[in-house]
Amino acid sequence: MGVTAQDIGSDPGSRTGWYRSSGWWPDASLVDRFERLVRAAPSAPAVTDDRGALTRAQLWAEAGRLAEQFGSHGIEAGDVVLECLPNWVSWHTVFLACLRLGAIPATLPVATDADTLHYVCDLVGARAVVMPSRYRDRDTGDEAVAVARASASAVLAVGMTQSGDQLWERIPAQRAPMNAHPDGLAHVMFTSSTTGKPKAVAHTENTLAAVNIGFADRFDIAERQPIFMPSPLGHSVGAWHGSRLALFTGAPLVLQDGWDPDTALELINRHRCGFSAAATPFLNDLMAAEPPPGEPKMRYLHTFLCGGAPVPPALLESAAEQAPNTFVSVLWGMTEGGVTTCLPGDDAERRTRTAGTGLPGLELRTLSPDDQLTEDDPGELVMRGPGVFVGYLGQDDLYRELLTADGFFRTGDLAELDGGYVRITGRIKDMIIRGGVNISPLPLENQLAAHPEIDRVAVIGTPDPRLGERICAVVVPAERSPSPDLPELLTWLRDRGLPRRLWPERLIVVDQMPQTPAGKVRKADLRQQVLQGTV
Repeated sequence: MGVTAQDIGSDPGSRTGWYRSSGWWPDASLVDRFERLVRAAPSAPAVTDDRGALTRAQLWAEAGRLAEQFGSHGIEAGDVVLECLPNWVSWHTVFLACLRLGAIPATLPVATDADTLHYVCDLVGARAVVMPSRYRDRDTGDEAVAVARASASAVLAVGMTQSGDQLWERIPAQRAPMNAHPDGLAHVMFTSSTTGKPKAVAHTENTLAAVNIGFADRFDIAERQPIFMPSPLGHSVGAWHGSRLALFTGAPLVLQDGWDPDTALELINRHRCGFSAAATPFLNDLMAAEPPPGEPKMRYLHTFLCGGAPVPPALLESAAEQAPNTFVSVLWGMTEGGVTTCLPGDDAERRTRTAGTGLPGLELRTLSPDDQLTEDDPGELVMRGPGVFVGYLGQDDLYRELLTADGFFRTGDLAELDGGYVRITGRIKDMIIRGGVNISPLPLENQLAAHPEIDRVAVIGTPDPRLGERICAVVVPAERSPSPDLPELLTWLRDRGLPRRLWPERLIVVDQMPQTPAGKVRKADLRQQVLQGTV
């Protein structure tokens, strides 16, 4: 019998040795791995978007030329490059160019606002800012220059076009002292910021590879099957399970910029994509769309992982019915790492009622009210494993606060564990405190998400002078459906057996909700809008 987590205990040195001996930490760079794939099959497809495509050899050569240009403009190994581009081939090229140079990509969705860009540029000490020359109605090239000029560290702004052309602007400034970075820093990703300013999440080649290895093994991802990626590459799902996974496995990467479910279904079938990962709204839209004429829905897609926001069981049941050839699973995870999914052989109950089980090596526990680790009682979910991040840049105190004495990371999610499978029951900061009783919004959200006249739902607490908070449901009606009313919804919830204490006391109907680029509802913004009466 092999070595287990229980055999290792809490000694960090023993754990890292276990990660290496188990093959989860390969101690090898992504660049070296992809270079071997290039030599093995230089003409194999590497990446495609709606305007062009590159083979492995073309991607390698283009990234090499771009790395040389970065170097000629003052960017060196170890420098942080802030990359904020759409789902274009050039995103993949810039990313690989950074890795070839030895620079550290710090990736953000292209929809990131200017204030946030200024903040994160200073937070990570970026030397270069890379954005589109222009994107839709934004002069993003000018934004890149403005962010770089206002920064204490940046020396370069780059505007990219979808065809890969670049506009370079040197920033006349002295290089600021280098920010302290964790040893082996390879990629910086940012939290989705549903409650405040983003945190800069630091990963190494090994923590990133551990998740790539886990996905490739669990879902049989290899060179023969393209990866379809509609999620923003600047988000952790797109970067980790799209760009990096494609470079790691050699699988072609098929990109979609600008979400449209009909186009997505056509791309999946045209390129015979076998794997995808995206947030809940993407799956919801795919299930609502008509399949291409004469083609089954998602015909070639054998795996679709759905996360980033709670996935209602009714949506998973609909996917199982409409796309019977596709294994659809909840993807629970954080930018900080710690991924769980169901297994392809799991039964319907596990696929629809749990968030799955961890990738190999991931240790999951819950914390009791007195901060004791347990696997038997509900509590805050904590994790430790080979794919978990190594710190927050510029916020080391926060990182230390979120670690237990045994090195487990506090996720902020409330959960139950059942034979290694996770049931997410709520989120600590989302809890509604009504009359001194903690109420998770998740059971009500799951029930309302199954209502045929509701497209999206978010349940929040609104202030009440007597009870502290009351339960408020905010819903977006389904297309061509009448707006639901509260008495009708309460009758529906009663008939479905939801306990009365979880029923909404207020209903607000809106056309849309504030959300992150990954599709998560920004509940903090939604609460503010409700309080201000702007919804």
